[in-house]
Amino acid sequence: MYILTLLAKRLVISAFLLLAVSALIFAGTEVLPGDVAQSILGQSATPEALANLRRDMGLNEPALARYFSWLGGIAQGDLGTALTNGSDIADAIGKRLYNTVFLASVAAVVAVPLAIGLGLLAVRFKNLWPDKLISGTTLALISLPEFFIGYLMIYFVAVKLGWFPSVATVYESMTFTERLSAVALPAATLTFVVLAHMMRMTRATILNVMQSAYIETAELKGLSAFRVIAKHALPNAIAPIVNVVMLNLAYLVVGVVVVEVIFVYPGMGQYLVDHVSKRDVPVVQACGLIFAAFYIGLNMVADIVAIVANPRIRHPR
Repeated sequence: MYILTLLAKRLVISAFLLLAVSALIFAGTEVLPGDVAQSILGQSATPEALANLRRDMGLNEPALARYFSWLGGIAQGDLGTALTNGSDIADAIGKRLYNTVFLASVAAVVAVPLAIGLGLLAVRFKNLWPDKLISGTTLALISLPEFFIGYLMIYFVAVKLGWFPSVATVYESMTFTERLSAVALPAATLTFVVLAHMMRMTRATILNVMQSAYIETAELKGLSAFRVIAKHALPNAIAPIVNVVMLNLAYLVVGVVVVEVIFVYPGMGQYLVDHVSKRDVPVVQACGLIFAAFYIGLNMVADIVAIVANPRIRHPR
C-alpha cells in the first residue's frame, strides 16, 4: 500500500506540474513580439484588415478566456488549428512526432548500453589508461555544443567520406534500413551529446558503491573484478543510473530542435522552428506542451523506477 501511495503522489504531482507548465507556455507565447495577422497580411495591410483577421482568428478575446478554451480543447485531444494555413495541428504533429521519437529511440538504443558499458570499463581500469582515455574523450564531447558536433559530422562523414547523407530526409515509403541510414548522422550527434553525461554518472555511482563492505567481502571471496562490478555493484547503483538515463532520454526528445534544424529532419523541432518564424502561436504552444509532457513523463518514470529499485523506500520502517 505504501508504494502505491508514493506512485499515486508522483502521478498527481506530475499532472499539476504539467498544468503549471501549460500556463507558463501560454503566458510566454502571449508576450512574444510580433503578430501572426501582420505576418500573414504583410506590412502594407490596413488597420481594418488586421482587426478583421484578428477577430476571425479569435486573437481579440481576453487571454484568460483563450487559455481555458485552449486547455479544454487539449483535454479533448484537440490541439487547435494552425493560424498560418488552417491545418489541424494534431494531424500535422502526428507524423513529425513519430519521426522525432524514432530519431531519439535510435540514439537511445546506441547511447544507453554504450554509456553503461564504458562506465563499467572505466571502473574496472580505474586510474589506468583506459579510464583516462574514456574520461578524457567523454569530457571533450560534453564540452562541445550539439550544433558543432553536427557540423563536424556533416563535413567529415557526409562530405569527405560520403558514408551517409548530410540531409536527413525521411518519408513513409522508406524501408526500416533506409530510414536508419537517413537518421544515422543526427542520431550519432545526439549519441555523442548524451553519452558523456550518462557514462560519467555510471562511473561515479559505481565507484561510490565499490566502497561498501559487501563489495570488499565479494573481492575477498576471490570473485573477478568484472563479476564484482557487474553482479554486486551495478544492481545497487541502478537507481541513480536510471535517473540520469531517463533525464538524458528526455533530453533526446526535447533537445532535438537544434539537431533537426541542422540536418533538416522533418520532426517536431523543425516544425516548431518553422512556425516560430511565422508567429503561429497555437503551433508553438502545442509543441511546447508536448515536449513538456515528454520531459515530465520520463522524469516520473525515473522516480517510479527509483522507488521500485530501492528497498529502503519500498519498505520504510
